[in-house]
Amino acid sequence: MPRLLTLYLVQRIAVLALLIEAGLCIPVVLASLFHQLPAAAMRGGLFLPALYGTLPTVLYVALPMAVGIAVALEFSRMSSEGMVAVLYSLRLSVWSLCVPACLVASVAVVFGYWISTVVAPANVGKMHDVIYVIQNSLNHRMLEPGRFYHLDNGYRTLYFERWRSVDVATGMYIRQFSPEKNEEQIINAAVTEFRRNETGVVMILSNGSIQTRAENGATMQSANFDEYVIPINMQGASGLPKRDWRGAFELTFSEFFPGRPGPDLGPRRYAEWMSEGTKRFAIPILALAHSLLAIGLILNFCSATGRASAAGTVIIALIPIIHIAFMVGAESLVRQNTQLVWLIASAIVAEFMIALLLIERQNASFPLLRTRPRQLAGREG
Repeated sequence: MPRLLTLYLVQRIAVLALLIEAGLCIPVVLASLFHQLPAAAMRGGLFLPALYGTLPTVLYVALPMAVGIAVALEFSRMSSEGMVAVLYSLRLSVWSLCVPACLVASVAVVFGYWISTVVAPANVGKMHDVIYVIQNSLNHRMLEPGRFYHLDNGYRTLYFERWRSVDVATGMYIRQFSPEKNEEQIINAAVTEFRRNETGVVMILSNGSIQTRAENGATMQSANFDEYVIPINMQGASGLPKRDWRGAFELTFSEFFPGRPGPDLGPRRYAEWMSEGTKRFAIPILALAHSLLAIGLILNFCSATGRASAAGTVIIALIPIIHIAFMVGAESLVRQNTQLVWLIASAIVAEFMIALLLIERQNASFPLLRTRPRQLAGREG
């Protein structure tokens, strides 16, 4: 195929794939974030960490489908406009027509593996850190006025009336118990400022009172204060609080295979590891498989002489159906039975074989395809 024509088709397929990828990822990511994050997460500055934790996974999962649809759309256009017949008349073989699509798909495969094995594991934990912060009320800017919050394993209860500013609350009420001192305290303050440091948050209470009672005591000691400082275990300035667990989705490429769960950790952990491995190493290669299958189907079942065909629409719709089936298998079926990973691998091999057989079948009749446009031109003359 001429170099200029190759670059033209590569550019068209690549731009179309990028547009489809954006159209798939943006709604999915935003819908996922708005579903999982409360409105207060915006005020708490948790949106960007959640976005960084979600976007890479969605990118490499949707990329093969976007490339496959782009190839199907472009070859369907070429077929309906008679461009395929013209290329046949230029003595271009069927395999040469596949070169631009294969170049784009190969780049997508490499890019997909880079995201799935490097970028996604380094960032996906941020989304789980955000969920951990939300579930445990560890971001003071997400606290809602008029609600009771139980912190530090229930040893501290916090309530305030309203926010005066982003970090200043009024009408603070705190009830806490100290196991070390074996005493209970009730603190009231007119104004409370939440001030972040590197390790957590410090509450600076102003113009209030503190009442102290021993655990078994009957009397209460009371004192007023102008300013009182209480450190609390919340999100500090250094970043999100760290969870006490790490999932298989956070393992880097060098850690993934050595981190295979043993029998002592139970079948559930092993199934999660197998499902994650299936998605990381099986999904990116589908960009090439979907592209070849789309080419084979378009060239075999759509007219090459410029006549419109309903087969093109069916083939374009078939690519996302096949991709979703692979995703359901990798995410759900492998978790139910890890032996089904071989079914996923066999299905990928089968898709490649069917695609190559369809392209070779069309290539075998290439001499007839090459002379057909000339015959049509002779009849018109």
